[in-house]
Amino acid sequence: MAENTAAEEVDLDLEEAPEDEIVVLARKWKKKRGSLIMALHELQGRLGFVPRDQAMKLGREMGVPLATIYEVLTFYNYFKLESPGKYIVSVCTGTACHIKGSPKLLQGLEGELGIKAGESTADGEYHLQGVRCLGCCGLAPLASVNGKVYGKQDVDDAHGLLGQVAVDQPTVSAAAEPVDAE
Repeated sequence: MAENTAAEEVDLDLEEAPEDEIVVLARKWKKKRGSLIMALHELQGRLGFVPRDQAMKLGREMGVPLATIYEVLTFYNYFKLESPGKYIVSVCTGTACHIKGSPKLLQGLEGELGIKAGESTADGEYHLQGVRCLGCCGLAPLASVNGKVYGKQDVDDAHGLLGQVAVDQPTVSAAAEPVDAE
C-alpha cells in the first residue's frame, strides 16, 4: 500500500508542475485536421517569430516532419524565421495607400533604416514590412508600428515617422500584427 501512496504523490506532483507551452500548443492542435498553420500562427503570436528549436519540438509533439513544417513556414510570407525587432514597422500597400504614395513612404523608410522591406536592422530595433491592407483607407498613406497607426504620412518624410516612433515607443502587440504581411 505504501507503493500506491508514493505513486499517487508522484502523479500529484506531475499534475501541479507547469506544462511546456509547446506541448500544450501541440495537444491543442494535434487532432484537428489541417491545423499546422494555426499552431504555427499561435506559436509566432507568442514569440514574434518561429525559432528552429521550437518548430522542431512542435513537429515532434504533433507528429509532423520538420520538412513539412518548413514547407509551410517558407511558403507563407507571414511567418518569420528570425526575431523581427523591437519595432515592427508595417507600411500599407493596399490600393488607397498605394495611390496616395505608400511606395514612396516605404522607399523612404528603407533609405532611412538602411534595410529593405522584410528585413530587420542590425541592432534589432526595427523590422520593416509592406502589408496588403491595414483597413484605415481614409488615413492613407499610413504605417503602423507594433499596431499603433500613423495616418496621412508625408510620403517624403520617413524620418518624421521614425522620430515619432522614438517618442511614442509603442509596445509589441502580437494581436495587432497584420495577418497578411508581405
